[in-house]
Amino acid sequence: MRTERPEHLSDDVTGDRSARRAVTVFPLLVLAAGALGLLFPGSFTGWGEAVPYLLGVVMFCMGVTMTPEDFRGVAARPWAVALGLVAHYVIMPGLGWAVAHLLHLSPQLAAGVILVGCAPSGTASNVVTYLARGDVALSVSVATVSTLVAPLVTPPLTLLLAGEYLPVDAGSMVTDILKTVLLPILAGVVVRLVAGRYVRRALPVLPWLSALTISVIVAVVVAGSADAIRSAAGMVFLAVVLHNGLGLALGYGAGRLGRLGEPASRAMAFEVGMQNSGLAASLATAHFSPLAALPAAVFSVWHNVSGSLTAAWLSRRGR
Repeated sequence: MRTERPEHLSDDVTGDRSARRAVTVFPLLVLAAGALGLLFPGSFTGWGEAVPYLLGVVMFCMGVTMTPEDFRGVAARPWAVALGLVAHYVIMPGLGWAVAHLLHLSPQLAAGVILVGCAPSGTASNVVTYLARGDVALSVSVATVSTLVAPLVTPPLTLLLAGEYLPVDAGSMVTDILKTVLLPILAGVVVRLVAGRYVRRALPVLPWLSALTISVIVAVVVAGSADAIRSAAGMVFLAVVLHNGLGLALGYGAGRLGRLGEPASRAMAFEVGMQNSGLAASLATAHFSPLAALPAAVFSVWHNVSGSLTAAWLSRRGR
């Protein structure tokens, strides 16, 4: 749910309200979608095959919002971006594995939690960083790089950490991420370069299009495992809260240890603790089972709620 360069909105009350509204409404939309999938699973029968294409729409919207400044920001601060990237792909996969072992999750749920941890940064992380008065430029840079390297990093990490629970076809996963993440993002970047004047008019709509599309993905995922949710929901929720909460805390700690300063440390917290759970849900559905996608569906709701609350607390503390 990426917005157009929120760092330029620091003195814009309208932009601040728009960002807050988007981050507040998004988890409510996802929660409502999950409830629909749980109560009326038959309505989503056969929709599973559409999930990768729906994710492609979200990634295309992300690509359309990218500008050359995003990539120049990576080159301008290589140490901070590299630290954020390493922290993201070390802390969250490791936490996913640790939480799965600590809670003695079933193989399907354990693989799903680990896959969430191996996903790139969440699509709403830069908006939440903005609300927390964090370093938005760093947030955008880390989110961009973590997403672009996902085809090379997510599959081998999943194989390494989740392979003890379920068979993992890393090669097929690389292909799926290329098709559903990298290609749509590149297509969005090209469209922005070719038709930037027209694209800018549509930018306010893109976050809402992404939010609605992710909500549909959650509804489909929940519907596919509706019978299992009633018995496993409590344990999955506990796993997600632990995974996300520890990720936020350790991400902030990594920024402080790296001496990046308070605003950058806030950005690190959200870039580490918030995941692209839509991608995790899509991969879990395609490579494991609908039940394995359940942690990603719950994460989609919770990390936006926890991120918004954490951002509000940090923003108030910053004043």
